[in-house]
Amino acid sequence: MESLDRKIFGTLFFSIFAAVTGVGIVVPLLPVYAHDLGASGIYIGLIFGSFSLSRTVFIPYFGSRSDLRGRKPFIVIGLLSYALVSVGFMLVDAVGPIIVLRFFQGIASAMMMPVIQAYVGDITPPGKEGTVMGLFNLSMFMGLSFGPLMGGFIKDRFSLDAAFMAMGILSLGGFALSLVLLPPRNTERVVKKGAVAIDWRRLLADKGILSLVFFRIAYTAGIGIIWGFLPVLADTELGLSGSTIGFLIMLGVFVSGVLQVPMGVLADRASKTLLLVCGGLVVAVAISSYRYSQSLTGLLLGSIGFGFGGGIAMPSLMAVAVVKGNRLGAMGSVMGLITMAHSFGMLGGSLLAGILMDFYNLRLSFTAGAALMLMAVVFVFLCRHELDIKGPVPSLDKSPIDPIG
Repeated sequence: MESLDRKIFGTLFFSIFAAVTGVGIVVPLLPVYAHDLGASGIYIGLIFGSFSLSRTVFIPYFGSRSDLRGRKPFIVIGLLSYALVSVGFMLVDAVGPIIVLRFFQGIASAMMMPVIQAYVGDITPPGKEGTVMGLFNLSMFMGLSFGPLMGGFIKDRFSLDAAFMAMGILSLGGFALSLVLLPPRNTERVVKKGAVAIDWRRLLADKGILSLVFFRIAYTAGIGIIWGFLPVLADTELGLSGSTIGFLIMLGVFVSGVLQVPMGVLADRASKTLLLVCGGLVVAVAISSYRYSQSLTGLLLGSIGFGFGGGIAMPSLMAVAVVKGNRLGAMGSVMGLITMAHSFGMLGGSLLAGILMDFYNLRLSFTAGAALMLMAVVFVFLCRHELDIKGPVPSLDKSPIDPIG
């Protein structure tokens, strides 16, 4: 059986860990910072939504281009851009510029995140998709769990600018690792195989991929609601400190990260549909529980439940995406579509929560997130025969075309 290239995998693992940890440091702090600057719920939503909007627009392009031109150039430029954006955060003190910076940070993320995931998919041995992607997901979940905790501590002990500086230093570390340790572009497997770009509309004709996209949108809409508005709820209604808020965000991500490897191994041996459905149901219950939480204990339980559900579902989702990408010969295009769904979910979730906060009630946004997750679970169940793949995937027209239509 083909073996995993540990040097490339380790470089990608630690690079994305450094970058995601840096982002995780500041994400929970931005809503409270913006609120202190006088931002309304919609503007807080735009801080998260602008990032997701630019990612959604540019991800299909960068994902498919990496199928044609290789992964390394996009990865190193994206990581360097993350570091430059962190400097920008230190120089602004108004909501408008923060929204603009988040927009450019989203473009940098579009260059990096789906391409790194596609690179991991390229080197994944057949039959080990769940195990490898679960292990790789651990890097992101570790970064997102340690980041918020570090951010709250740095802000309380030093300053918000120190948190921005920490994000920049970590991103630069990821940039240096990728620049030095990743092999040259012309030696990458995707370049040697001569992969082609597939239009995202043709990918969505595959019901299995479509169900993965819908599930990812619903799941990340929940993340957008929680990251954008749980800090506001905890600060304004319960008076929790920055460190405590950071711990709440960290807890859900940490629980999910702990489950990535065992659930990835299980995804290689069991029904991926069953794991997606069970995980989605747990996520829906957890999001809904935030609406009724009146204490720190309730918020803690909700965060644990959300992390548990995501830990069950995400390795299976990514395992199916890798199988589809390999069989279609368009790993970057498939991963770009999955990452675009992530961005669209974050955008929709944060904006929906902001509207509900301004015109109805902040807590109602958590109920809306739970309802969307339940709909995604139903859709996955209806498409179950396309997810538990045992035979060949039907071929699609793979003629080179404009990847963003």
